[in-house]
Amino acid sequence: MRSQALRGQYALVGMAESAVGVVPDKSPRELCVEVTLNAVKDAGLSLADCDGLITCNAFAEPILYHAEAVAEYLGWQPRHCVTVNTGGGTTFMAINMAVAAIAAGMADTIVVAMADSLRSFMTRDQAMVVQSSSGHPHYEQPYGPTVPAYYALIARAHMDRFGTTEAQFAEAAVSCRAWANQHPNAQKRELITVDDVLQSRPIADPLKVLDCSLVSDGGAAVVITRRERAQDGPHKPIYVLGYGEGHAYEHISQAKDLTTSAAVLAGDAAYAAAGLTPDQIDLMQLYDCFTPALLIQLEDLGFCRKGEGGDFLASGVTRPGGSKPLNTHGGMLSHCHPGNPGAMFGLTEAMLQMRGAAQARQLADIQTALCHAQGGIMSSHATLILGVEETL
Repeated sequence: MRSQALRGQYALVGMAESAVGVVPDKSPRELCVEVTLNAVKDAGLSLADCDGLITCNAFAEPILYHAEAVAEYLGWQPRHCVTVNTGGGTTFMAINMAVAAIAAGMADTIVVAMADSLRSFMTRDQAMVVQSSSGHPHYEQPYGPTVPAYYALIARAHMDRFGTTEAQFAEAAVSCRAWANQHPNAQKRELITVDDVLQSRPIADPLKVLDCSLVSDGGAAVVITRRERAQDGPHKPIYVLGYGEGHAYEHISQAKDLTTSAAVLAGDAAYAAAGLTPDQIDLMQLYDCFTPALLIQLEDLGFCRKGEGGDFLASGVTRPGGSKPLNTHGGMLSHCHPGNPGAMFGLTEAMLQMRGAAQARQLADIQTALCHAQGGIMSSHATLILGVEETL
């Protein structure tokens, strides 16, 4: 979506989430099937009313033709069926692909569904292979770093350039946990303090275990369709106002700057398409795989100036009661992180908030939400801006 031409023409009309955390009784494919059926039901539709399916493959149960396998399990033959994998950014890139497919006449109503079971269906050794294989095979992998080590480089660079402290990174984890405390299904709900984060087990200096996202099972799905088809559903339609992408590099050794990401490009494109500014965003749902990643996204997406992310978080503005709520489900630091599907829960939470159905954590008068995710090591970014009918 490069301009405002498609603004408000497509709507999210259904959503579903599975149980999260430790879900040993369902495989990733079974979770994906479950949330697909429940999202369609939530939209007031049947599979016969939907003609598209977009999924993301699972690390714990890789299937060559994943979307087709999920459709096969359901006895469903959608006319548009595709598997997408752009890492953590897959959720919002898949939404943009669904919009493009509908605009091109390839489908009318598409389910986007993702699930994985990193906690119950992967051994520790398998998980370590995934963690250590993301680096460049010649210039990174031989030195043995894992994913947390790469994000530790980013954290250290931000500290060296801007004077950011470990305590300021910790504020991100504290904020997310404060929201998770109000979410009955969050994987981790016990409140934590900055000192708790700082004193937790070291992982990759300066990151501690509470600076790192959870390892989870879980899945979620949404249904998207044209605006004119969205009016008769049981829930308030949530409209796509803008979308943008930014791609800086694949391997972190090729990054020109560790403290600024391609979220700048993705955010700028999404704001232009939506005709909005950061000040007009009511809710932020950002990709908190590690605390420094969350801090840098806040800066790059324009919610505070460069180098001021630490002070922004420490002010408490993102916590319950603050003026800039962030990751109101608890994010991947506290709600769940089942790998590539992790950002799906930021999207479904935004839908719940905009429907007015977020229960104890419900915010007042949420009309706009910005959802952002990234794949790789701050490599491939996608920003989605949503709004309710009143914003059109």
